[in-house]
Amino acid sequence: MTNTKPQPVSATERVPVSFAQQMLCVFDAGDPDSGPFGPRHNITWGWRIRGPVDTGTLAEALDDVVARHEALRTRIVRDGDDLYQTIAPPSPAQVSELDLSDTVPEARDRRAEELIIELEGGRYGIEPLPLLRAVLGRFDEQDAVLVLIAHHAAVDGWSMQVLIGDLTAAYARRRGHAVADRPEPAQYRDYAVWERESVTEAAPPASRAYWRDKLRGGQMVTARMDHPRSANLPKNTSVLRYAIDADLAAAVAAVSKDSRSSPFMVLLAAYNVLMARRSGTGDIVVPTIGANRKQTRFQDTVGNFTNFIPLRTDLTGCATFRDVLDRTRLTCIEAYTREIPFFLVLGEAPELMAGAAADDQALIAFQVLQLPFVLDGDAIGDLELRNIPRRLSQERATEIPDGALWQLDVAPSGEINAYLGFNSHKFTEITMRTLADEFSQVLKDGVLDQHAPLRI
Repeated sequence: MTNTKPQPVSATERVPVSFAQQMLCVFDAGDPDSGPFGPRHNITWGWRIRGPVDTGTLAEALDDVVARHEALRTRIVRDGDDLYQTIAPPSPAQVSELDLSDTVPEARDRRAEELIIELEGGRYGIEPLPLLRAVLGRFDEQDAVLVLIAHHAAVDGWSMQVLIGDLTAAYARRRGHAVADRPEPAQYRDYAVWERESVTEAAPPASRAYWRDKLRGGQMVTARMDHPRSANLPKNTSVLRYAIDADLAAAVAAVSKDSRSSPFMVLLAAYNVLMARRSGTGDIVVPTIGANRKQTRFQDTVGNFTNFIPLRTDLTGCATFRDVLDRTRLTCIEAYTREIPFFLVLGEAPELMAGAAADDQALIAFQVLQLPFVLDGDAIGDLELRNIPRRLSQERATEIPDGALWQLDVAPSGEINAYLGFNSHKFTEITMRTLADEFSQVLKDGVLDQHAPLRI
């Protein structure tokens, strides 16, 4: 489908929200200092830049990006029972510059990651618009780090890759380089309207029936918290990060190929085993997060497309890790071919999250991030960009609304970096490190010998 340039939208025009946006509103407790619309629910991404960066041109290019993507200047309005979004006209985005010239060359990689961590721990919020800003840290005239910060209500991890691609193209064009024009993207409002007007296409009756039958009697697996909600401790999110051993990552790739599975399926199979051991049951429903970018016309759209997908796998009778992987693979194939918005899944399985309502229980969402396109060593105009891997843990990070998020980033090289974000007012770091160690051991045992006797 050929995308046409969107018609201007009045700031007072009411546009329907997507099901993903509606789900964010369900999770919002109305606390202006916390939650999915709070000042700490942001995505922060960084790149090292080789070449001379002109700050003025960078600011102009960032404004081009804001004009290009409506999601960056969109407000979600709740007027009683009426829920809709309005789109503001383009306005300048904030660009800040920092002097990092006192950093010795051998310490620059670490300082670049520390800068991302410092910025991720900041407060930004959903006002003022636009919901995107940039920070440029200069080591010298040819070496810098660029950090983009966007509110998670407006973007997802996929969107950040779209934004850096558009930003570097706009910057190169403004610097006089010949850069191919990028097609006008479909806007996020197009997606929201499509979902609402084509609900039988977005959520066919047969798919709804699948989720109703698949999840009947099931509840998502939870973890016991160290501090119950009733303790009312000050809210905070921390992150434990580490790299999966290179040999183990290579074994994951080998098992994926041998079993005709994706790395996600292999990693989820190990997680299923871990959750079965911890919960004492072989009936495992894991809350996973998917990219939800199946439609070609929305590949270059900026917005929050992420979707909760509850994957239920029965491990009863599994004798080996390969048995678990085969069942996990089947679960994934069935679920992803019938994926519908989580908001609608809950309508078919209202008891799904009942376990997480307990005072001392919380969900740990599971996600494998394997983006199809990442700027890493790419030259655009007179700049070369390299993605900055994240490996440092941090005490204050982008907020997770409730519980924890286990994310495994699989790079095109096969390298796997682990991110375990958790509410530190609910879980201790020791608990999370123990969980991470147990997962690594389960994964190692499983992929190094798929057919060894399984202990659950």
